[in-house]
Order: sequence, then structure tokens, then C-alpha cells
Amino acid sequence: MQESGTRTSVHAGPQAQSAGWRVETEQGAVEPRSLLAVADEVDRRIRTGDLSSLQPIATGFEPLDRWIGGGLRPGELMLIGGVQAVGKTTFALQAARNIALAGRATVLYVCFEHDEEFLLARLIAQESIDPAAERSIGLRVRDIQARILEVRRQYAVGLREILAADERGRRALAKIDAYGHRLFLLKASGYRATVSTLHRLVQQHRERSSDRLVLFVDYLQKIPVYPAPADEAEKVTRVVEGLKELAVSQGITVCAIVAADKEGLKARRLHLHHLRGSSALSYEADIALILNEKYRIVAKVNIEYNLQKAQSYHNWVVCTLEKNRSGREQLDMQFQQHFEYCAFNPNGAGIQETLIDDRVITE
Repeated sequence: MQESGTRTSVHAGPQAQSAGWRVETEQGAVEPRSLLAVADEVDRRIRTGDLSSLQPIATGFEPLDRWIGGGLRPGELMLIGGVQAVGKTTFALQAARNIALAGRATVLYVCFEHDEEFLLARLIAQESIDPAAERSIGLRVRDIQARILEVRRQYAVGLREILAADERGRRALAKIDAYGHRLFLLKASGYRATVSTLHRLVQQHRERSSDRLVLFVDYLQKIPVYPAPADEAEKVTRVVEGLKELAVSQGITVCAIVAADKEGLKARRLHLHHLRGSSALSYEADIALILNEKYRIVAKVNIEYNLQKAQSYHNWVVCTLEKNRSGREQLDMQFQQHFEYCAFNPNGAGIQETLIDDRVITE
């Protein structure tokens, strides 16, 4: 009989050992492992308490997290698509903030559209309210900028002193202080922030820390490729394949914003096939979210007889889970957007209205 506490290996015998296959390449060694060797490695990690690969990283948005099995996982690529001004950056930045605040991962937000100071201002505005509250009055980005200019003309103080003079600013500072060391921002240039550069940044993080990493890219079509491809379809193919390979090889999660193509901009309702680039976007993505303004995609019958309610649809964004490798897909959910505070109410709701092109399942 085995003594209590004695470790039992998943395998026994030489079958689990490497077959001696190993090929050296410029990118590193390629070395297959037997299934039993893999099982033994998983067994070792579980015994040592390393359960990170089994714990999803919640985005903080319900019911999205529920539909994707609790959150994001290592090796996954999530795409967030939508037309201009629908709230893609707001959604992605808030998800990045939620992940950092929960403390389950370090977050790197790489932005080709805005600098770090602009993103900070958006986060301050978001943190000055409770996005889940029915009504909440906080600091808008323009309020923050105007307050800084007004106070700085009279006093030699900095950002913290200016924000601390207002209850809403103090609330925002306290929240940012709680997670700011886990959220990193990068204003990406159009020629340096290649997929290869992102690989090196991720590798540096892995060398310094055991924390899991979630990488946000805002947005995918802006990532440069050298030498320049013949057309955008080829460029997007190389970029999305590179991001997927980065997620798998480094064991991280990658979330990338994707712009719509010309047909998508004309369409009343955006779908996955409307994203700008190539079919590789649909193929490589593990999760694809498509954002549409609710007012644009609600069937006419829901607008004709209640104009006041119809106007409220402008404040809601329909988030469609068009692809989901780990579960159900073609699902609709909606989130109320607080435009002036750069935030969504993270508590999503089901949709009772009929939507145009209604080929999805409403919750």
C-alpha cells in the first residue's frame, strides 16, 4: 500500500520520456513531448499550486464573462470590432482596467491612436463615477483639463493636488492607485511597434515576473509590417497570425481592436466579415466581439411607436459574440454607455427588442 503523502507520477516507465526529437532553428529549439510527459508536467504544476492556466481572467463585463466560460485564457486571441465612435477603445480600456484591478494579471495596453496622457484622462473620468450606478456625476475629460489649467494659473501644484481638492478626483485617484502598478500604457509609433517588438516586450515581462499577462492592441490594422506587403489583406493576415502565435507561444491573452471595412461602414449592422483585412481575422480569432450602436440595428417597429424610448437606444451598445471557440456563439448582449465619462455599465442586459439581420440568439 502506498504511504500517505507519497507522490504518484502520472506515468511510469520510459514511454513518457522524450523520443529524442529536437530540431534547432534560428527562433529556438523544436522538441515534441509525449502525451504522458505533458500530463506529468500538468500534474507537477497542480501539485505545486500553479493553477493559473485553469483560472480564466474575467473582463469584468457580464454576461460576456459568463458566455466565454468565466473570462479569457492563455493562448487566446480576442478581436473587438466596430465602426468609429461606437466605443471600442472605451470597452477595451475598461476591460484592461477591470483585469488590472482584479489582480489576476498584468496588463499592457498598446495604443496607436492616443498617447498615454489621453488614456490616463479617460481612466480618471471613468474612475470618478460608479459605472454600474443608475445615476452618477463625475469628472468629464474636459472638466479635468479645464480644472488643471484654472488651478495651475494660481498655484504651483501637480495633478494629484488638483484632483485631491475634489471628492470625485479623490475617488478616482484612490482607484487608480489600487491597480496602476499592474496596468502599463504604451503610445505606439507607426514604425517601431511591430509584432516582433511586442514579442520582445512580452519576453521581458516573462523574464521579470511570474504574473500572467494580457496584451491589448488598439488597433490591429495600425501594426506595421516590414517589408511592406502588396496589399492590406496580406498585411492583416501577417499581423493577426503573428498576434495569435504570440498568444500561443508566450502563454498570454491578446485582445485587439479591429476597424471596419468600407462595406461595414455602409451596413446598418456590422458583422465579423465586415472587419477590414482578410478572412484570417475570422479564422485566427478565438473570440470575436462586434459592437453596434443599438439605435442603428433595432428593427423599425421598435422605434415608430415610442420615440422617447427610441432615443434612449443611442446610449446602448449591442455586443455580439460572433465567435467563441469555447462555447456558444452568435449571442447578443447590451451595455449602457456613459459617453461623458468614457465608461460602460459593466452589468450587461438582455435584449427584448427585435434587431435587424436578426440571425443571432438574444439572451
